[in-house]
Amino acid sequence: MSALLEVDRLEVGFGGRTSAVRGASLTVERGETHCVVGESGCGKSVTALAIMNLLARGGHRTARRLSFQGEDLLKLDDRGMARLRGNAMAMIFQEPMTSLNPAYTIGSQMTEVMRRHKKVSQRVAIDRAADLLGRVGITAPGLRLGQFPHQLSGGLRQRVMIAMALMCEPQLLIADEPTTALDVTVQAQILRLLAQLQRDLGLGLLLITHDLGIVARIAHRVSVMYAGEVVESAATAQLFADPKHPYTRGLLQCVPVPGKQNPDEPLGSIPGTVPRIGPGFEGCGFRDRCSFADATCAHTVPHQTAAPGHDYLCRLAP
Repeated sequence: MSALLEVDRLEVGFGGRTSAVRGASLTVERGETHCVVGESGCGKSVTALAIMNLLARGGHRTARRLSFQGEDLLKLDDRGMARLRGNAMAMIFQEPMTSLNPAYTIGSQMTEVMRRHKKVSQRVAIDRAADLLGRVGITAPGLRLGQFPHQLSGGLRQRVMIAMALMCEPQLLIADEPTTALDVTVQAQILRLLAQLQRDLGLGLLLITHDLGIVARIAHRVSVMYAGEVVESAATAQLFADPKHPYTRGLLQCVPVPGKQNPDEPLGSIPGTVPRIGPGFEGCGFRDRCSFADATCAHTVPHQTAAPGHDYLCRLAP
């Protein structure tokens, strides 16, 4: 049986000047949480937008394969994508402040999604919206449905976005930093909700995050992105126990480990910044920041397998 989402050699460019995603590949199985990690500018959000066909003007995408439930997303026109978006596949955007329409109430925006795709009555849609607002930790959900976005805090708006994405019980949920504006207790509540939905609905979750603590807690599989490429991909336990790519090692060294690190010991760091990659770029994008780099890193980077299901892009042998 094919995966819920299959992305094979995805390429995304803007105006012929920037290659935001370069040959990225990943899969999401039913009931699986697949986390995509990497610092800002690595192409994580652009990958998600390309899957949903929501790239900004001037953006273009190509892929060897881009399919959802066996359906080729590259062959769908705007009407075909509109049939899937918000219904079978939904996305929680990174910025809740600008994702809600300020001219409409929370209730009207939430119920519109369900009434468009499921053809239910207004009463059924309102009841579903109120139930989801309560499940994501919003008190007095009936009152909130009549409010406008400017009347809610940033954290409440982010929870509204999460609830809105779940209105039609999608099979695939793409979440771009869904808990950044939430405190720790509410964050734990949201993660428990997503885990419960996975059990109940077989929901596939593609989660973009910077928080390696979240990754270690809920992910089944991890893809590490750098400069538009998936530089390492493995099962979560395997990646944390035996990272192979120097960039992955650098990320993990930046995380404090209680009980294993002295209070006065400095955390690890990765010097430099993510480069801007243009068309025709060759070699490893991490080579200018890597202590293992040599002249061969300016040429084609080998794809290596450390163990079944554990792949990485680097000249360093397993």
